Amino acid sequence: MTMSSSEKAFEKAYFATGCFWGAERRFWNLTGVTETCVGYMGGTRPHPSYEQVCTGVTGHAESVEVTFDPAQISYRRLLEEFWVMHDPTSLNRQGGDIGTQYRSAIFTTSESQQFQAELTRDVYQAVLDREGLEQIVTEISSADSYPYFLAEEYHQKYLKKNPNGYDCHSSTGVAFPVIVN
Repeated sequence: MTMSSSEKAFEKAYFATGCFWGAERRFWNLTGVTETCVGYMGGTRPHPSYEQVCTGVTGHAESVEVTFDPAQISYRRLLEEFWVMHDPTSLNRQGGDIGTQYRSAIFTTSESQQFQAELTRDVYQAVLDREGLEQIVTEISSADSYPYFLAEEYHQKYLKKNPNGYDCHSSTGVAFPVIVN
């Protein structure tokens, strides 16, 4: 059985890297990413608002939902981008943004994603160790336990609407290693 182009098997991935504006832009620029949107994940309050998330009481992290075509880009490639687009050793902050809503997290949608997230974390940690840097504090957990709530419209594609807008991301400055299979 063949699939028509309208029936392509796209997959979803969920990442939290601090402020979601810059992360969304990094992902939407990757070939094979078909859609991005920003929202809230990893918390306890249903349908939180941005104002509620900013207080830290909801437990949500600012997150990006990435829809991708695995025939064009692998989940592993998305993970490689995730690890270097922010500082995964920084607990509950990125740059000047401080709070649990800015934590580093991966919410996996399958056992394969869980395995790849843990594997790439360990690969990247080995490189960070050689550089004398801190331990990765990224949470890796199943998306099954955490519904994704779409953020308000003004946050969607914020940096497309405001190209010179705020992008809070810092990084370790360490590249993800090239691995030959």
